[in-house]
Amino acid sequence: MPAKDGNIVKIAVEMDTSFGGNYMPQLLEFDQNRTLFLIIADLCTVWSLTDSDQYSLQFNDSSNVYITEKNRNEIKNGDVLRLTYSPSRTAQDILDKLQFESSESRLATYKRLVKLSTDYTFANEFINKQGLQFIVESVEKDAISSNDGLGFALESYVELMNHSIISWDNLESKFIGKIAQQVNTSNVSSSDKKELIHSLAILESIVVSSTKFNVLVEAEVTLPNLIYLVSQNQHNQEIQQNSIALINALFSKSDTSKRKAIAATLSSKHIRNVILTTVLNPRITVGSDSSGHIYNVGSEMAHQLYVLQTLLFNLHEERMNTVVNANNEVETRDRILELRKTAFDSDIGVEKNSSSKSLVSSSLISSTKGDGFQEDYKRLGFTSTKDPIQDFTENPGLLALDLLIYLARNHTETYVKFVLENCSRSDREHECPLVKSTIHLTRLLCEILKLNEAPSDEGKTFYPMFFTHDHPLEEFYCIVVSLLNKTWKEMRATVEDFVKVFSVLRQQLTRAMADPEATVTFDKLKLKLASLSYSVITSLWQKERSSREEWENKAFAILELRDMVKPKIIELIKEQRLQFLMEGTRFDKYSNKGQRIKDKFWYCRLSSNQKFLCFGDCDENKVLSVDELTHKFAIIDIKQLVVGKDCPHMKDMSAKSKKSTFSLAFSVIPDAEQETPLNFVAQNEHIFDYWIDGINALLGQEMTSKETVNDCETLLSMDIKIRLLDTEGIMIPERAPDIPPSPPNYDFNFKY
Repeated sequence: MPAKDGNIVKIAVEMDTSFGGNYMPQLLEFDQNRTLFLIIADLCTVWSLTDSDQYSLQFNDSSNVYITEKNRNEIKNGDVLRLTYSPSRTAQDILDKLQFESSESRLATYKRLVKLSTDYTFANEFINKQGLQFIVESVEKDAISSNDGLGFALESYVELMNHSIISWDNLESKFIGKIAQQVNTSNVSSSDKKELIHSLAILESIVVSSTKFNVLVEAEVTLPNLIYLVSQNQHNQEIQQNSIALINALFSKSDTSKRKAIAATLSSKHIRNVILTTVLNPRITVGSDSSGHIYNVGSEMAHQLYVLQTLLFNLHEERMNTVVNANNEVETRDRILELRKTAFDSDIGVEKNSSSKSLVSSSLISSTKGDGFQEDYKRLGFTSTKDPIQDFTENPGLLALDLLIYLARNHTETYVKFVLENCSRSDREHECPLVKSTIHLTRLLCEILKLNEAPSDEGKTFYPMFFTHDHPLEEFYCIVVSLLNKTWKEMRATVEDFVKVFSVLRQQLTRAMADPEATVTFDKLKLKLASLSYSVITSLWQKERSSREEWENKAFAILELRDMVKPKIIELIKEQRLQFLMEGTRFDKYSNKGQRIKDKFWYCRLSSNQKFLCFGDCDENKVLSVDELTHKFAIIDIKQLVVGKDCPHMKDMSAKSKKSTFSLAFSVIPDAEQETPLNFVAQNEHIFDYWIDGINALLGQEMTSKETVNDCETLLSMDIKIRLLDTEGIMIPERAPDIPPSPPNYDFNFKY
């Protein structure tokens, strides 16, 4: 019998198997206009159950989500629901069992509590009945042993707190001390691995979310203990990533002096070896993930390593923003003099570069006179030779000077060679100014490494080579400055070519770092950069430029042909986007307040009939079929698609701290106000553009993403080239020739 209107859906309801008995499933028409209380009361009458207010409906899947007035619109035709005890009764039942049952029963109850705690409705009831407080007090009193299910108790605590019903500030020092004790005293036996994993997760959440307990956690859990856990759990990545996550949390919440101390420890050879040998090396494989890297460490571990790398680099932010002032002027002048002395008074400079000996000698002689130093500063590449300190009065400030000093002290031969090679050139216009180049190069490195930007919630790009050295930024600079000198000579550049040289250098760096195998070590990076010579970059540019110019300066006839072909190309792209949506995507899970929930993921895909978005929770590496996705969102119910900060789950977030998250967020807003929006945060721009295109295509709207523009241009270019194969060698004019004027008459003479 067909549904009477759009508010009625046909479903089946089963009885919870724990009730026992032979209850036949019921087929019914679920009327969205009737209250849940009345629908449940009717079911209880059919099954002869009393006290209908003690029962609730759940989705009959592993999600354990209770049906409420807020989410009832998620019920779709063909869904199977389960009649079970209400969240209030279930919460009380679990609490009673935890208080009075045997140890074996408590273990099973805690396991059940973990599953139920993922649902907000149950979590709210359990917390209101002081269930969360019971767990806290049990932990404080050591009333839960491993046999009782301590690991599951801590896991359920994490799940309950993820709903943000209770603030992380509403804790007690004793509880935090007990959780820290689990971390400090754990022998990492198989029985307490779960306890350790979730103890680390709790401490990380306290540091990140609490405003008053991060100092206590820092005092209770030391950095050496966390590094020890990383080193001893090579085969348990979850413990490793939770340990690094806690390190990152403590790192980010500490003041500047403490961050420097933590960074000094993390940069030590021992700690770097722990990361390289127990986290990275065993898992490096050939092939790349969605971010283009070859590190098979899981998305969460990749994110934590990215955060750690970003936090370490951001320690240079202070020097990047520090310019010459009264407090550092004397030190700055001394360091500039050191640069001059190393370059021109060095034994390396005289002995290793005999061809430049006379030039250096004359420089030393002239330096005893009034303008001698100015000449040396000019050779070093200072812009302000009369007062070279003025070169460091703008960003990147003294960070550029730090890198120069590091080069002069630790790679003296490279430094002297750079200066003397340019001093020995007969044509002064072809000298590469080292200091000026370093200032611009420092800006370029800061931009490429996104120094001075907070870690992104979606970031997963890290480079193992930066964990191989205690001064990674400085070593990176030393490699790149040598590349700069090499490229300058290959280009036979002059000072007027400064901008062009750096455009080539940027290309060399970005292309090299896009190769995952080239960033495993600094030595491999050097080899990759050496292969990207100026001639290679020029060749790549010429190919790209030729292709671009070929289609930018099109003949009018070609433009008309493009306009004729374009609708078919757009339709092809639309089909591809819809196919992408039908294959589905795994998304990181976010709370309604825009906070990323660690290790929680959900999967969404378009149904084969393109009428529903099917979604549900999933594991990190699992791809779910449409049949496994129990929740549906009808395409016909979509009111609008919103992106960025207009999304419901982004409105409470700080635009400054979550800029990258804003750019990847989008929401599908339902037509009915009482329905819940479907909120997404894509992992990268590629996935974001494809989903935005697909949803717009479903809604009959124009696809305007960057990916669509690029794909359309690429496919159009290929199609036009194929169509014009027969015209090869024929010059097509930019516009059609003018039609000659009509003759005065049409009387033609034909001679036979």
